[in-house]
Amino acid sequence: MMRSMFSGVSSLRAHQLRMDVIGNNIANVNTVGFKASSVSFSEMYSQTLKGASSSSDSRGGTNPMQVGLGANVASIAVNHSKGSIQRTDVATDLMIDGSGFFVVTNDANAQNKYYTRAGNFQMDEQGYLVTTEGLKVLDVNMKPIQVNMSDTKNATATTNLTISGNLNFTDTNYTTTADLYDSLGDVHTINVNFKNAPLITTAKKTVDPNDPKYDPAASAAVYNYSYREITISNTAGTQVYPDPAASATTAGHIYAKFNESGEIVDLVTLNTLADPDSTPDVSVSGTLTMTVPGAADITIPLDRSMFFANADIAGGVRTFTQVSKESDAKGVQLNGNSAGSIDTFNISSKGEIIGIYTNGERKVLQTLGLVDFDNPAGLEKIGGNLFQNTPNSGTPKYGAPATGSFGAVTPGALEMSNVDLAAQFTDMITTQRGFQANSRVITTSDEILQELVNLKR
Repeated sequence: MMRSMFSGVSSLRAHQLRMDVIGNNIANVNTVGFKASSVSFSEMYSQTLKGASSSSDSRGGTNPMQVGLGANVASIAVNHSKGSIQRTDVATDLMIDGSGFFVVTNDANAQNKYYTRAGNFQMDEQGYLVTTEGLKVLDVNMKPIQVNMSDTKNATATTNLTISGNLNFTDTNYTTTADLYDSLGDVHTINVNFKNAPLITTAKKTVDPNDPKYDPAASAAVYNYSYREITISNTAGTQVYPDPAASATTAGHIYAKFNESGEIVDLVTLNTLADPDSTPDVSVSGTLTMTVPGAADITIPLDRSMFFANADIAGGVRTFTQVSKESDAKGVQLNGNSAGSIDTFNISSKGEIIGIYTNGERKVLQTLGLVDFDNPAGLEKIGGNLFQNTPNSGTPKYGAPATGSFGAVTPGALEMSNVDLAAQFTDMITTQRGFQANSRVITTSDEILQELVNLKR
């Protein structure tokens, strides 16, 4: 009789523990990044009343006779499946869309590392990105993430200029402007003038090796070309390039050279002034130098790189044409800016903390760090939505979001609890009924013992 009573007691304890876990799951149904747990039971050891025997020629074998002694808790497992997304539009709220955990620390040297899926972070008074409990969030180098809102960027001078867009074939004396920054951050506007009408060849010329139509197998091919003279002047209208004093010489004139499809070919000088049929035309490799009092000279290369995206001739992406559509050519400075201070920041899907400055520049300040484990279920909960590694979780693998096995970061959103209320209430019902049934085993065993005691009357 005592065996059945103790079996019932062991099962009551197991079901009570399961109810504790269910209660904790339901309590955290709205906890950011919470991972639900589940309980599984196993049979407790059995008492063997009679062992098994083998068969013989005259008699068959017999099976063992055993009485089970109750139930045990086999495991309490954490479900690490991703929870649903809650949009918040708060810049410091982050969610990992995939594998990985945020890494946080509670000491200055980041020796103690803890892991969490709860990305409801905030900034402290020193600009550190911290959890709601004040733990610092670490970057990919395992250093605390800090945004210095007093950070400034020095002014940078413009060193490259490109011409982008189209120049209508029939337009004359078209002018576009470009802003150039000096080393102090001051702006100097220049006018890029395309003088007169295009100069057009009357006889075809041998294909230019810089022509996008050039084919080494047909190097003797001939094409029509046109030329448009270029001058550069300041806002007062004074020509600064070429040198006006040298304008009477052939070397003092530069031309944008176009092929018969209207594609830019090169920046050249003509062998004979204003004569498109003269040969050869020679590639220009000049420099526009502007002297600025109190600042370094502004120097801009003037060559065919002006007509390529990012001044990248090797990349081969030409940005300037001369065809019969509206003129919209404009000068674009590729670099250079005024001085500025950090205004705000945002976080990209790659975990990059990008500072946005008052001068329009952007800079990657730090990159958020993530960690992953071969067996996340082996992590140990320590409260506060935090986990720590154990011998069974595997070695931590650190990296950046959206690389390798790590998920991307979704800014302005949070991962909610993965608790399934329907499943939890179902488990609650089965746990309650299991508890009731085992309590009935105990009361029934007690009644039988009472009958046994009454035999003496």
